[in-house]
Amino acid sequence: MSVTVARTAGFCFGVQRAYDLAMELVRSGRPACTYGELIHNPQIVAKLYKAGIPAIERVEDNIDRRAVIIRSHGVPPSVYHALAEMGCEVVDATCPYVQKIHKLAAAYAKDSIILIAGDPSHPEVQGIEGFCERHLTFKNADALKNLYPFLEKNRNKAFVLLSQTTFSVSEWEKSVEKLKKVCTNLRIFDTICIATERRQREAGKLAAENDAMVVVGGRRSSNTVKLAQICGEFCETFLVESAKELYDCDFNGHTRVGVTAGASTPAWIIKEVHKTMSEILRDQDELSFEEMLNQSFKTIDNREKVTAVVTGIAPNEISVDIGTKHAGYVPLSELTDDPNAKPEDLVKVGDTLDLLVVRVNDVEGTVMLSKKRLDAIAGFEKVMNAVDTDEILEGTVVEVIKGGVLALTNGVKVFIPASQATLSRSDSLDDLLKQKVNFKILEVNRQRKRAVGSIRAVLREQRKELEDKFWQEVEIGRHYTGVVKSLTSYGAFVNLGGVDGMVHISELSWHRIKHPSEVVNVGDTVDVYIKDIDAENKKISLGFKKAEDNPWEIMKKDYAVGTVCTVKVVSMTPFGAFAQIIPGIDGLIHISQISNERVNKPSDVLSIGQEVEVKITELDTEKKRVSLSIRALNEDKKQQEEAQEPVNEESGVVYEAGPSEA
Repeated sequence: MSVTVARTAGFCFGVQRAYDLAMELVRSGRPACTYGELIHNPQIVAKLYKAGIPAIERVEDNIDRRAVIIRSHGVPPSVYHALAEMGCEVVDATCPYVQKIHKLAAAYAKDSIILIAGDPSHPEVQGIEGFCERHLTFKNADALKNLYPFLEKNRNKAFVLLSQTTFSVSEWEKSVEKLKKVCTNLRIFDTICIATERRQREAGKLAAENDAMVVVGGRRSSNTVKLAQICGEFCETFLVESAKELYDCDFNGHTRVGVTAGASTPAWIIKEVHKTMSEILRDQDELSFEEMLNQSFKTIDNREKVTAVVTGIAPNEISVDIGTKHAGYVPLSELTDDPNAKPEDLVKVGDTLDLLVVRVNDVEGTVMLSKKRLDAIAGFEKVMNAVDTDEILEGTVVEVIKGGVLALTNGVKVFIPASQATLSRSDSLDDLLKQKVNFKILEVNRQRKRAVGSIRAVLREQRKELEDKFWQEVEIGRHYTGVVKSLTSYGAFVNLGGVDGMVHISELSWHRIKHPSEVVNVGDTVDVYIKDIDAENKKISLGFKKAEDNPWEIMKKDYAVGTVCTVKVVSMTPFGAFAQIIPGIDGLIHISQISNERVNKPSDVLSIGQEVEVKITELDTEKKRVSLSIRALNEDKKQQEEAQEPVNEESGVVYEAGPSEA
């Protein structure tokens, strides 16, 4: 067995700095205490206490006015003020990375709402909150959903996003993506400590390469707990505070073990853990010759479950050691259902597998085993239990057959009838092929090992949850992004996420349209707002057209009285002609305003479709009337022409002014 220690394990820069400041006070002999635990490591806290530096939780606990060492996680400004009023000497051991966050929070406190990604109960986060005037704290990306109503309501306000230095990198990335979709004015500062990021990435890589991981550090240490969570996603993980706790860990069956440690774990504890682990693993390796000999003569039977270690990998099978005189092998077809899979992509030499004995050949000394069949047995038990627990299972649709589909889950094929495969009978079953789906088990036949499931039951529950959430949060004026579901002659139905609302045809455009398809089509993503709510009948009326697109607003802005523009004649009446100025607005050219000369009827001068130049003589937006004139434009042109004609000096009379004669 082998033990590998992470290179990034142990004290980070900020913790080392805080520890050095405290030990400097110990060496100087000056009376001191720490505000809170200097770092989240019980051994270091105990060591400082023995050296005469206790931890206090309140400023008033510092009765004898010792020098106060500020913990590495930092404190809110109120603590600094209280210590100053008491006249205490302050030794600030706050991590420089945390101090940077304090400065950012203080700089943006007045103009922005601060969003903090971190554990609200952690001292570091509580310190950051003290520098904010308005703040919201969330523990992980999933917890953001609790803040959505507030964020939606204030989406245009200024927000600043900060994080706890030990926040999970993957959770940070997910949180940033979610917040970008909600907040339109968001400043993002990635304040995760670079040492934390490196430590988390190395821990994940080490866990993926080993059978088990040991994470060393205080159970109250945020970064240590996150390391354990990351490692636990890849292999069995043990969290210990000291070497003596290793004796309670079961390392049987593990051939490679990795070790990492939190930022507050000193090097001497890591060395002690490494030494103890090596001793434990050496003891486990010393299996007596007699035990191995007895094990080699052990007999095995068909259908027996065994634990094996992979010893070799070939293109079509893998070789395994099952601890007997038999040579074990697993054909690729018994390893996986995937016809395109390669053995080397599924297992590595040294991997431990639980297998089922399929066939024993004592003459040749071989035994054929199956992982797939054992997984199917365990999977079928899980499927059977799902009937009683109403558990939702996840699987992949592997085949579309007559009357439904087959979904593979935990090695078991579950039949899902067509009536239970989709929400609507009109939906195509072929669209489900090779898709991951969630479903419930409706019934199981133990003897025939068959199960019937329902995707529809899960979809209905999800839709019900979305509907309930929608009706709890909906309010008039609220904006939504939805998808056009269907069109009728009188409007468009839009899916808002579990609930459908209708945009009446009159709300689709400011000008008259004959059918909604002139503006939107099925499948379009549209921005709408709640116009009216009928909670009793569960009906929603939606608005679509925007105020800034109102043609009368455009007229007020761009077409004042006196404006000259080109219009198109669209209809005739005995008293004049109507002409389109802009889409949605027609103006009247009264018969008296068509020409300077007498006109018997408008069609004598104008024709439908003709474009003419007019002058706007009247604009009444309240009554929605516009008066146009060709005649006024002609008179203007005539006046301009007269003003430009040269003066005939000979016909003019000139009066010369001079002194009058007496």
